[in-house]
Amino acid sequence: MKGVMISMLAVFAILQFVMPGEAVDCGQVNSSLATCLPFLTGIDASPSTACCAGVEKLKSLATTTVDKRAACECVKAAAARYPNIKGDAASSLPKKCGVDLNIPISKTTNCQAIN
Repeated sequence: MKGVMISMLAVFAILQFVMPGEAVDCGQVNSSLATCLPFLTGIDASPSTACCAGVEKLKSLATTTVDKRAACECVKAAAARYPNIKGDAASSLPKKCGVDLNIPISKTTNCQAIN
């Protein structure tokens, strides 16, 4: 019995190192997209270099389906806090930055449908 417990603990410890960490968090998403607010709210006609760098950073953070879904939920939550975000600006942001993000930037996306 003692040997079984030690084996199970060893397997658990190994899985902790092999399994991926937690999904991307909203702090990371918000900091990545914060410089995009002037474009998203219509103040600026195009996204800044810093904004596009943030979109690129978000892409590098959200590589797995779990990360993409988590990032999507964070984007939706942030959009709810900023009601003056323009939907067309949000949906065009990745393309205007030249980034294939694979995360829709929208207030209405079904994040669970993202693969």
